[in-house]
This record gives sequence, C-alpha cells and structure tokens, in this order.
Amino acid sequence: MKRSIQLVLVFTSLAIFSSVSTAQENKKSDERPKSETRELKPVPVKVQIVFTEFDGDKKVKSLPYTTLIGVDHGPELAKLRVGTRIPVYVGGSPGGMQYLDVGTNVDCRAHRINDVSFGVQLMFERSWVDGDIPVAFEKSVPQANGPGLTQFNEPVIRQFKAELNLIMRDGQTVESTIGTDPSTGRVSKIEVTLIVLK
Repeated sequence: MKRSIQLVLVFTSLAIFSSVSTAQENKKSDERPKSETRELKPVPVKVQIVFTEFDGDKKVKSLPYTTLIGVDHGPELAKLRVGTRIPVYVGGSPGGMQYLDVGTNVDCRAHRINDVSFGVQLMFERSWVDGDIPVAFEKSVPQANGPGLTQFNEPVIRQFKAELNLIMRDGQTVESTIGTDPSTGRVSKIEVTLIVLK
C-alpha cells in the first residue's frame, strides 16, 4: 500500500513536471519569433544619373537627373519624363504635321538586397534634335505670297538607350555605360550614384 502510494506520487509529479516544461517551451517558442523578427522600415534612397557627352576630349553636355525612391520589401519604381514635342512633316498638305516627343525618359527601380547592398534597375532613354535634312516635295507646293515650296526641312533625331541592372552600396558611383555614336563619333557616358538618406 505504501509502495503504491509512492508510485502514484512519483507518476503525478512527473506528469506535473512534464506539463509545466511543455508549457514553458511553448511559451518560449511563441516569444522567439517576436524577438527575432524586426520590422523593416522603408529606406529612402536618392539615385542620381548623369548623362555626359564628349566630342573627343571636350565635354559637350552634362545632364544630371535625380529621383527619390522609398525602398521597402520589394522593388519600388520612380519615373521621370523631361522633354519637348517637336513638329515633323508627315506628308499631304504643307500643314500635315505630327509631333514627336524628344527628351529624356528615366524608369528606375530599387530594392534592398541586404543591410549594405541595393539592387538598382535603370532604363535610360534620351533623344535630341541634331540639325535637319532637306527633303524635296514631289511637286512644287503653291504659296499665297512668293514662289512655291519645293522642299522642306526634317529634323535629324538622335537617340541613346540603356538598360542597367546594378548592385550598389551607399555613396557608390558607377560609370556603367559608354557608347559611341557611329555617325558623329561622339562618346556618351552614364554615371549612377546611390545615396541612402538618413
């Protein structure tokens, strides 16, 4: 009888100890994710793009563009459009004009890779008017005042396009793209700088 009471006490204490330790482990496992997970706050980054054009050793143009992106859990997009609409004759009567967009288009995405590195995807497109060429009409177009028109001038539109996929750190500048225009020999470069705003 005494022995059976002792066995009952041993089993009861084991059961109580087991349930207490299981409850403590469950409590620890519930607390662990909260302490280990940190909330990711958006990080504001500034992306600077400089388009530079050289004629030999002489710098002809230096055009800077800046965009701000709030980098969070995934890629965030910023768009920039700067330019002019120019008239181009498309045929028919002398008033048969169409307008073309000429200027700079920038699409920039950025995302955080880790605590020190950021991925930057950049689509840069620049077009500009560089002189014009005379184009003859099929026949002379009469004018109210003066002689008829026999030709008109069409603009020569040049362009530069680049799609970049960069891995950058805070404060880093990358000279990412260099291209030479085959008709003029001018060299164009793109520099990208990433700055984390604190």
